[in-house]
Amino acid sequence: MPRLTNLAVNHPRLTALLLGALSALGFEPWALWPLTLLACAALIALLQAAPSRKAALLLGWCFGLGQFALGLNWLATSFTYQAAMPAWLGWIAVLLSACYLAVYPALATFAAWHARARSIALVLALAGSWIVAEWLRGWVFTGFPWNPLGAVLLGPFEQPGAARALPWLGTFALSGLAILLAGMWQIGIARFRSDRRALILLALPLLIQLGPTLVPPAREASSKVPFALVQPNIPQDELNDPAKFPENFERLATLVPPAAAGQGALLLWPESGVSDYLRSGYPAAYYFDTFGADPAVARARLGKVVAPGRLMLTGTVDLEFRGDRAYGARNAVTAIDGTGALTASYAKAHLVPYGEYLPMRSLLTPLGLNRLVPGDFDFLPGPGPQTLDLGKFGKAGVQICYEIVFPGHVIDAAHRPDYLFNPSNDGWFGSWGPPQHLAQARMRAIEEGMPVLRSTTTGISAVIDANGVVRQSVPLHSAGVLLGLIPRAHEPTLFARTGNLLSLGWAFLLLTVSLVALRRRRG
Repeated sequence: MPRLTNLAVNHPRLTALLLGALSALGFEPWALWPLTLLACAALIALLQAAPSRKAALLLGWCFGLGQFALGLNWLATSFTYQAAMPAWLGWIAVLLSACYLAVYPALATFAAWHARARSIALVLALAGSWIVAEWLRGWVFTGFPWNPLGAVLLGPFEQPGAARALPWLGTFALSGLAILLAGMWQIGIARFRSDRRALILLALPLLIQLGPTLVPPAREASSKVPFALVQPNIPQDELNDPAKFPENFERLATLVPPAAAGQGALLLWPESGVSDYLRSGYPAAYYFDTFGADPAVARARLGKVVAPGRLMLTGTVDLEFRGDRAYGARNAVTAIDGTGALTASYAKAHLVPYGEYLPMRSLLTPLGLNRLVPGDFDFLPGPGPQTLDLGKFGKAGVQICYEIVFPGHVIDAAHRPDYLFNPSNDGWFGSWGPPQHLAQARMRAIEEGMPVLRSTTTGISAVIDANGVVRQSVPLHSAGVLLGLIPRAHEPTLFARTGNLLSLGWAFLLLTVSLVALRRRRG
């Protein structure tokens, strides 16, 4: 212990960096949430001892650097599937991303440092500032709210833990709650020797996180809409290989239950589920030859898989043309009926920078900074959250891949759907990315009161009810099909009605109480 104390005193920035890395173990796939709270408690102690604003800013930045560098290590895996770039460049991308994302916890510690005169005021200020900082991270430069701190409070599949408070807090305020719990431990540890009543502060975070597990969420009723959700387990290095397209189609098709076993079912295929372009009117040179280079043949063959009385939602790609030349593409989900007709579609709105489009392409292309997804042009954004009216199959909201990680931006509130469909291709992201992605889909389900159905190429596919409970799942790197009835949605939650303003309201309250606590001390 003395060595650790000396490290903190003599090398506070290095200590903050190590604490940040330790805190990353609270996220999936490790889910060691007590380590995150302990790391944040130690950060609060370092912050209280920081001699200046600059020191406070650097403490937060070092903490964020450690957390994001380890927690987002899966970004490096994506480079192993890009022939245009060496795999080692992936680790540089991880480090550069962490350097940028660490700015946000740095802003939080910088702001909170001004309340250091009183422990409770500092904790409240850091909780409020952290909420605002994560909200900024969610939209600045198109946003990247991956792994909000509150995600560590999400329990196992059947028990959402303290994350059950999401309908009344929102994701960013749940992160503020995580800071408050860490602050209880920091104050409790500091006061325990002189005041044994501090034991209450040490026990309270355990009660808040583990207490909800003693009362399991009520079993949600199901709708009357049957589904068949497919995970084909197509390796990433085969997914975009034209020679593998027929085989990939067969992997998906053979997992679909016969019409007699699932008459009337909604079939759910993942992002990149169909490799062929299905829309007519493109120049012939743009069509693949999986089904004879004819979109009508491709649609007819898909119609046979769907069968009469059923409907399929699958990931597709649509092209946009100027004259006879494509200038962009849409990452889409298309509805296909048993005749092969295309009945509805949704285009992804929140695209991945450097993954689906290259910002400042004219400047960066000459430098060799091609985007991760192969191609000669960028994907184009769709209009935003939409609800597809699928008739007897209900009203579907669609969020493609990482769109699901954006709190408050996943549902068309004016046309509330019955469920969210989240097709994804997580094959890029190693073993850490997919469980983190699933965790954030569970958070959307809880805060919106909306079931989420995830169909992925390699996992983790899941059926999540409106309480965030995973009813069924297919593990990573496995093939399988999930059958059942779509869970029912709740009535709109407080978060569903107010969005991220709810979290910002909590931030305002925490910062106001912090100021009151400071004034009382000075008085």
